[in-house]
Amino acid sequence: MKHVSKAMVFAFQEMLRWHVMKFVLAGGMAATLLWLGIGAMMWDSLIAFGSKIVEMVPFSMVRSNGAWMLATFLWFQITLLSFALFFAFFGNLLLRKVSKERYSFISVAALTFSAFFWGAIFFFKADYIHVRLERVLSWFPYETVEKGIAALIAVYILYNAAIVTMLVISHLFTPALLEEIEIREFREDTVEIDKLVRTFRYTLKDTFLFLAASVLAFPLLFVPVLNVAVQLALWMWLYKDTLTHSASLFVARNEVDEVLRSHRWAMWFLTFAAVMFNFVPVVNFFGPLFGIVAMFYYLRTR
Repeated sequence: MKHVSKAMVFAFQEMLRWHVMKFVLAGGMAATLLWLGIGAMMWDSLIAFGSKIVEMVPFSMVRSNGAWMLATFLWFQITLLSFALFFAFFGNLLLRKVSKERYSFISVAALTFSAFFWGAIFFFKADYIHVRLERVLSWFPYETVEKGIAALIAVYILYNAAIVTMLVISHLFTPALLEEIEIREFREDTVEIDKLVRTFRYTLKDTFLFLAASVLAFPLLFVPVLNVAVQLALWMWLYKDTLTHSASLFVARNEVDEVLRSHRWAMWFLTFAAVMFNFVPVVNFFGPLFGIVAMFYYLRTR
């Protein structure tokens, strides 16, 4: 566990380096804007798809789970609003007083604190919030509730599409980042082309499996608590192979195979840590590269 902790600390430090921060934000914004544009063009089709899903679920379940989905959406919005207000009041002062690296750290810390602060409130007041939102939904006609839940389903689909895209973008730029770490922290080495091809093949395979499993598991997303576990499992399935093989670009094949056999639970734990980023808006930009860097450091120091 000590080696896992050191790998995670190292990855956090790398993520807060300014040149890495710029890449992460650029890649995350590119993926987000891409799917916002696609979502705008296909919004009516997504709403129609979401409506068909809702029609197959009893109204009582729609109303109950709709309250949970609406609570999640409100948490998402309040988190971003709190973060925006913080920088509206203190952003200019921080820019004048701190370095770029320190500013990067404060930005991530502020957003993470906002997410966990409001998350704690929503968690401890979950029953109260759920009952109030369920009561609000009961005031509206079924058609209105159906369209609202369908819209949240559409947002869920677009959010997952952006996560998959960020994973692919991170893989494409991984060699340059790991090469810089390799030269700085370890001995200089070269990446094998076949590893790049093999990793990209795993990325495509796991993406298709993720999409297929997401479709099959979609009804479970209407079951409170179980929906979070299912989503977590799907993201871990999506990330595991891609992160592992991307992280091994500068590590000898026999060493990687030995570590994967002997330390598979450590690799799964690092995958879990990377996936947890996906539950926090904007911070989810950092998930794929955090996992890759943490695994790379773990592989090089075992």
